[in-house]
Amino acid sequence: MLKRYKNSYLSYFLMYNFYYLSWAVFSALISVYLLGKGFKASEVSLVVSTSFLTSMIFQPIIGMLSDKYDVKKVNFVLFSLAGIGGFAFMFADSLITITIGYSFVLTLINGTNPVMEKIASSSPYQYGKIRIWGTIGYAIGSWLAGIIYQWISPAAIFICFVITMILCIIGLLGTQTPDDLAQEKEEKTKTSTLLHNHQYLYYLIIAAIFQGITNMANTYIPAMFQNDGLPVDLVSTILSFAVLCEAPLVLFSNRFMDKLANKKLLIIAYTMISLQFLCYAFNVWLPLKILVTLLTKHPSGMLFIMINLKIISTLVPKEHQMTALAFVQTLRNLSSIVFQNIAGQILDVSSYQVLFTLSIIVIGIGFILVLLFKVPSGKNQKLFN
Repeated sequence: MLKRYKNSYLSYFLMYNFYYLSWAVFSALISVYLLGKGFKASEVSLVVSTSFLTSMIFQPIIGMLSDKYDVKKVNFVLFSLAGIGGFAFMFADSLITITIGYSFVLTLINGTNPVMEKIASSSPYQYGKIRIWGTIGYAIGSWLAGIIYQWISPAAIFICFVITMILCIIGLLGTQTPDDLAQEKEEKTKTSTLLHNHQYLYYLIIAAIFQGITNMANTYIPAMFQNDGLPVDLVSTILSFAVLCEAPLVLFSNRFMDKLANKKLLIIAYTMISLQFLCYAFNVWLPLKILVTLLTKHPSGMLFIMINLKIISTLVPKEHQMTALAFVQTLRNLSSIVFQNIAGQILDVSSYQVLFTLSIIVIGIGFILVLLFKVPSGKNQKLFN
């Protein structure tokens, strides 16, 4: 029985589904949770941005541990610690303890994300058939968080988080470290190689803008809809359906990701978030705002996750790709700190419309950089088949 479970599709299902479900349960409604406890928007931003800061600091350490030791053993320890941290977070009341607890858990989850994405593209199964369970898990987690918050209690969210992390660990124990990750441990990565790769450095700026601005939006979109008069359980339902809208991209990634050029994919992703932020900036009719959120919020983020894998694979030799992915994650955390804090300060004195209007300017800068980006098409890559 155990031999059949080893490296089975069931093990990957459990790991991916409950990893992303846990992530959503813990973080999807953090702005609603903290604002409901009486904290200001700037304090919410402090909590979230601190988690990105600690993630940025510890990301290289987690990467080094993953290089030195077996990836599965490292993830087992990190997931176990995250579960313990989630349980402790339930009792945090002061801004300091909340900040420390949230940062601890998110650092562990963020730190394992690059490896998780790499495993999905390196598993014995097609990328889309594995990664789709992450999409479904995140959707269920977003919905579940709202239901628990509205009908049981906000604190019960974190008991649910502990349970789902345990199920994720059960899945992890059945998976197998992919051969290409094991081989990368034997290669001595030279950071100087990446620092002399000018196309990669240019891409880091494009990625930092996209990920920083969308992470900021992900923090405040639930609170924005609540501010529009929607109850928390309905907000979480909308957000869970928004996650499910990325499912077609994941399922059919093998039909377009390897065929479309890198630059064209980046233009599509930036166009999607431009449309999304314009609707928020002009505070359009609420049903239209919800529709645009469904069609752009998570699909654009999922598309960028796959674009990131493809561009790194295009620009960086295989033996340096895990380090390159870790640098992208580090810049993501740094840019998120900046955008989170600016957003909190803006919302303390102004409105969501002003916040997203100013965000459009930043997106415009990123869009220009994309149009000027001279990157190989990457059509020779076969990551998603």
